[in-house]
Amino acid sequence: MAPAIPAAMDRPHFIGIGGAGMSGIAKILAQRGAKVAGSDAKDSATAESLRALGVTVHIGHAAGHLADDASAVVVSSAIRADNPELARAAELGIPVVHRSDALASLMDGLSAVAVAGTHGKTTTTSMLSVALTELGLDPSYAIGGDLAGPGTNARHGEGAIFVAEADESDRSFQKYDPAVAIVLNVELDHHANYATMDEIYESFEAFAAKIRPGGTLVVGEHAGARELAARVSGNKDLTILTVGEDEGADVRIRRITPKGMTSEVVVVMDGTEHVFTVSVPGRHYAHNAAAALAAGSRAGVDPAELAQALTAYTGVGRRLQLKGEAAGVQVIDSYAHHPTEMTADLEAMRGAAGASRLLVVFQPHLFSRTQELGREMGEALALADGSVVLDIYPAREDPIPGVTSELIIDAARAAGADVTAVHEKSDVPDVIAGMAKPGDLVLTMGAGDVTDLGPRILAQLAG
Repeated sequence: MAPAIPAAMDRPHFIGIGGAGMSGIAKILAQRGAKVAGSDAKDSATAESLRALGVTVHIGHAAGHLADDASAVVVSSAIRADNPELARAAELGIPVVHRSDALASLMDGLSAVAVAGTHGKTTTTSMLSVALTELGLDPSYAIGGDLAGPGTNARHGEGAIFVAEADESDRSFQKYDPAVAIVLNVELDHHANYATMDEIYESFEAFAAKIRPGGTLVVGEHAGARELAARVSGNKDLTILTVGEDEGADVRIRRITPKGMTSEVVVVMDGTEHVFTVSVPGRHYAHNAAAALAAGSRAGVDPAELAQALTAYTGVGRRLQLKGEAAGVQVIDSYAHHPTEMTADLEAMRGAAGASRLLVVFQPHLFSRTQELGREMGEALALADGSVVLDIYPAREDPIPGVTSELIIDAARAAGADVTAVHEKSDVPDVIAGMAKPGDLVLTMGAGDVTDLGPRILAQLAG
């Protein structure tokens, strides 16, 4: 049974409460009975969903939003030191708690499964959460995206298992001590916080070291994940399970059969074959499901039942999410923003599109990422039949001189891609309507607000 409310979190105030990670923690605390408040830069559907749980959500940031009797102020690494609510907390002597510490406190006393990796965390966390819910195990979960069925990114459950997405971007995942952890892949990303692969590996090693004695680390087929497994193999208190299509994998993916926008997956674990359907196309999603199966079984769930329950997963927001169809053109939304993710989603959509054309609207995310990986992003766009590239979405970063979307566009054209630069988001629906033909797939891609364009493109196509 989960504790009602973690210590010092009965009246928390969240700065940036509308964010994917922050809103999930706030929802769980509200469901446990805490008096939750917070602020965000703009109103949103997430803010409305929080209000529906009794959370007070202020729009904009101001010192007066922070109640004098708040028990703690919760922040993410994106909150700047000059935030007026943070300054007010210092004046009042209210403790400031990082998002990761708040999430860690929610997992106390539960069997935690933490899902990490450079790519695929949200999908894998979602798959396992949905499957456990389908089996009636009533898990708690905190995910970086909204599940298609429940329409939420977090929930307090009365069951013994807590499934959490573990974010490596600011090393905050080192705060957790799960019974089972998944590392899907390890690549260099988040360049503002990590300068080298050695720093990335050291961070993931620290995460793996926090797995409870007798716990399990599930690692994907990616070379970086297998390197991590080799680095931590000396820990005798840790069981390591490999997942992949290779013959030597502990949990072997024997076959992936594409079936339109789904895949049939055959997995062999402990000598038993499990067959189930994954509702999203692409090899990487099949691998995510296999990792969820391995982790869930190590958390004590019957693998045969869990395999069938994975079929209940119907998607998560922004992970190849179908937004609609108009004039014979399907519009699908992708959160991919790293070249590896972009390539995986583009290949999956290329397979689903068949003989039809694949058009992409790509919005680069972060100046630092574009500076380091712009060439690879452009090369990934060569997998599409045509692309529109927007200006860089800055998120938390200030501009870097000389770093623009032109880095991506030049690389894409050098790779033979057909690319159009569009600087105003409002122009994109017209541009796409002029490009698209019946039977085409249009993919809006990126971690910023490019997702807002899906409905507008559909409206323009519908005329």
